Amino acid sequence: YGESLREVSSQQQEVPSRKGYPGYLYSDLAAIYERAGMIKGVKGSVTLIPILTMPSDDITHPIPDLTGYITEGQIVLSRDLHGQGIYPPINILDSLSRLMKDGIGADYTREDHSDVSAQLFASYSRCIEVRSLAQIIGEEELSEGDQQLLEFGRRFENEFIGQDFNESSDIGQTLDKAWEL
Repeated sequence: YGESLREVSSQQQEVPSRKGYPGYLYSDLAAIYERAGMIKGVKGSVTLIPILTMPSDDITHPIPDLTGYITEGQIVLSRDLHGQGIYPPINILDSLSRLMKDGIGADYTREDHSDVSAQLFASYSRCIEVRSLAQIIGEEELSEGDQQLLEFGRRFENEFIGQDFNESSDIGQTLDKAWEL
């Protein structure tokens, strides 16, 4: 829809916004997503999970960027993790939930949920930086702490992100595993 809208807008010589898309792309996408959840004359709602590709894997591209704002979050898949055979290949650093902070903690999940989540995010983020450095200077030249971060990253990807298709664990087990890592 977004690509077609850009073409039509261009043909109508409308003033473009970011990357040639019209400024009303946000409103149009929001209206489409909102409408998808309602069925006239039927009780309940339909859950919509928009799935989109990002040109050149650019999460700042207007369509995925605006969709993330409208849906209050996004799950981003990783080609690298998929290539390693990790299922599901979720890129946690680019994925986000703007609603998570309102649904975790002592009254919802567990008191330490926010702390362990922040620790995992910070450690994995640092691991990705260290991996880039290791590609330049070699893993053997890294400090002991950086080598431990790389080991954490491998375990985190394989044991936390990676799950068997039929695997099931409750939130307590998941948080315990997070602290273990």
